[in-house]
Amino acid sequence: MASMTETINNTPAFSDAKRVSEHVSNSLLTELENHHTKPLWAQMSKLNPPLPNPTAIPHIWRYESIRPHLLRAGELITEKQAERRVVMLVNPTRNAPFTTDTIYAGLQLVMPNETAPAHRHTAFAMRFIIEGSGGFTAVHGRRIKMTQGDVILTPTWNWHDHGKDGSGPMIWLDGLDLPNFVHFPVHFVEHYQHQRYPARDVNTSASPIVFPWSKMKAALDAEEGHWAMKRYLKNDGSDVSRTLGGAAERIDVGESSPAVQETSSSVYHVVEGSGYTLINGESYAWKRGDTYCIPAWNEYRHFADKEQTAYLYRFDDKPLLKALGFYRIKGQCDDSLVTPH
Repeated sequence: MASMTETINNTPAFSDAKRVSEHVSNSLLTELENHHTKPLWAQMSKLNPPLPNPTAIPHIWRYESIRPHLLRAGELITEKQAERRVVMLVNPTRNAPFTTDTIYAGLQLVMPNETAPAHRHTAFAMRFIIEGSGGFTAVHGRRIKMTQGDVILTPTWNWHDHGKDGSGPMIWLDGLDLPNFVHFPVHFVEHYQHQRYPARDVNTSASPIVFPWSKMKAALDAEEGHWAMKRYLKNDGSDVSRTLGGAAERIDVGESSPAVQETSSSVYHVVEGSGYTLINGESYAWKRGDTYCIPAWNEYRHFADKEQTAYLYRFDDKPLLKALGFYRIKGQCDDSLVTPH
């Protein structure tokens, strides 16, 4: 037996009223769009989601698979044809420049006796040297030697060029805040009038924009416990920039890191060792040279294999999120998230 509500809903009068209501609603939507307006009530849940909903997904880029193609680009594409010979690491759900929704990463190659010409830009860059010797970067008049494992910064609006002496390729991982300039269209680029900006050699170990791997690894090894993490920080203890930051981690043989779920997104690079990372319950196996991304609010935990200690480098958007008041980690006290007034 049908309920009274079902009976009413099936009456001709109710059906006519429903059609009239839908017609009025559609007419209203059309009129609003004619004035370049839209109803928030129709998109409230989409524009105000209850949880972070990144478009980017976790993904890993295998170095041994990509490297041959990068080297082939070195044979086919001259430095004159490409201002920067870079293979961008593009998230499968996005277009360039998105490695995550907020971070860009790419593998850059410079061949012997080449110069990546001098320019400067608003975007901030931090570079992790993957392989090679004899490479250098000149940042605003100071020429810095590239050493495997080092992190070298290119601060905003500093003239910079890259070069390579000796034999063999020079490859590094670029990390930039380029996605910010899709959201904030305020980026500038300027090219220098000559291939190289005038520069002098400096003591790399004393440069404030160079973080030698030898020092970072020693600091990680000095930490107690089966897992250690150290941030890359300026001499005053602040992050390396206001938009991007970096860190390195040590995971002892057969051990793991704590599980983390945070609003910051990150790009990881495997410096030494092998293992896997659980991201939202899915396993991503990695080894030396691989690079992978973890978008915002994806729970993750790193595990080292039983052969050797693993060392990971990462860069992230944590400084930007903290400055904006958007950084949050699972388990954080709700009271700490309230903005005082």
